[in-house]
Amino acid sequence: MSDNSHFDSNLTEYTVSQISSALKRTVENAFERVRIQGEISGLKRAASGHIYLTLKDDKAVLDGVIWRGTASTLSFAPEDGLDIVAEGRITTYAARSRYQLVIDRLEPAGVGALLALLEERRKKLGNEGLFDKERKLPLPYLPSRIGIITSPTGAVVRDILRRLRDRFPRNVVIWPVLVQGKGAGEQIAAAIAGFNKLEAQGQVVRPDLLIVARGGGSVEDLWAFNEEIVVRAVAQSKIPIISAVGHETDNTLIDLVSDRRAPTPTAAAEMAVPVRADLVIHTAELDRQMIFAISRNILEFRRTIEGLARGLPRPETLIGDAIQRLDEKAETIQRVFSAYFDRSKARLEENALKLPHPRERLVGAKKYLIFAATQLVSSTNTIVKESVQNWRRCTEYNRCERAIERIFEGASGKVNTIAKLLESYSYQRVIERGFTVVRDEQDKLITRSSQIADGSNATIEFADETRGIHIRKPIRKEKKSRDRLAQNKKNYGGRQEELL
Repeated sequence: MSDNSHFDSNLTEYTVSQISSALKRTVENAFERVRIQGEISGLKRAASGHIYLTLKDDKAVLDGVIWRGTASTLSFAPEDGLDIVAEGRITTYAARSRYQLVIDRLEPAGVGALLALLEERRKKLGNEGLFDKERKLPLPYLPSRIGIITSPTGAVVRDILRRLRDRFPRNVVIWPVLVQGKGAGEQIAAAIAGFNKLEAQGQVVRPDLLIVARGGGSVEDLWAFNEEIVVRAVAQSKIPIISAVGHETDNTLIDLVSDRRAPTPTAAAEMAVPVRADLVIHTAELDRQMIFAISRNILEFRRTIEGLARGLPRPETLIGDAIQRLDEKAETIQRVFSAYFDRSKARLEENALKLPHPRERLVGAKKYLIFAATQLVSSTNTIVKESVQNWRRCTEYNRCERAIERIFEGASGKVNTIAKLLESYSYQRVIERGFTVVRDEQDKLITRSSQIADGSNATIEFADETRGIHIRKPIRKEKKSRDRLAQNKKNYGGRQEELL
């Protein structure tokens, strides 16, 4: 019977690590550089910045990875469903016995793939109403401050500033951003949101108008302005936005959602402000027209008033009769008042004759005052006598009151003396010298051990507080007690210690 546990073979024996390394070298040597077309599926961005994805066609799938350094240089953001061409090297991942493509370059599989993705995104956002004309904001006629979102190093920002300076100089705030590559869409959206968060009266004043600008380029170069995050940021902006991305033939989603689209960055500056010289000329013309219109109105009003005045009668004719009636009324009033005053004077003189002479009134008043003074002296003497009697009675009452107070003071002193003596006899003073008081559960005083049973509860009162105790069996220490008694007799000469 043959032993199958061990057999001879001429095959080389490998460890798992050795065979994995051999396969890795074989695959990498055979496919050192490859270019693969496929559809992206299962795309995942790790926290480290690496991108993991799967390339597939109708028959097979291939894992792929884009390291963080390569991902930051991509001209567009890869998405699921996008048909792309990936360039890199094939390698193996020994930890899972899988092979994968390490991607160094990534580009769409023709412009058609990006355009198809762009059309799909346009329909999606359009169905949400982001491109509706009703939600677009009007541009201010002459903004006091303009915010520009673009790359600070390109020619775009210089063209805009030069055009603004030529037409109508304004305060400009530039928010520098990336305009292509990884992170460009996030920076553009953050800049739009950042301008909207500024205070109208803050340290950096919020602009009245925003311009999002970039020069021309391919579909891949302009892809950041087709990102959904950028489109939604423009739709949520409370500040009007002019999009100036690419040339006149370039179309991006930001053009559809912006409040106004400019074919070039220079045209955006022209839309933002009017020409100052034209505005001055127009203002002067309006001023001339206004002065001419006011002068013409004044002349027409004057002619109208003069025409109306010719149809009116003369003022003397209108008020002549009224003046004559006024004079007649004045004379009548004067006669009436003179007669009234004369009658009043006669009545006053007649009444004056009936009045007594002032000397007679003074004599009568003097007699009345003498009588009143006599009555006052009599009343005053009576009041003084009554006051003296009341004062004498009050003096006697005060002596009585002081005698009663002395009796109460003596009695109070005796009571205080007795209270102090009673307090000195209180058991609480004894407790303060080191003794205690024991009571049973019914609060009865315990003076003998036989008054309380073993296992019962009791309270013991000290000088500062009362505590509960539990009674146990008595502890017999007679010898020690006798020794202590003998010691006490020795120390105190046989005299027992007093309790009080």
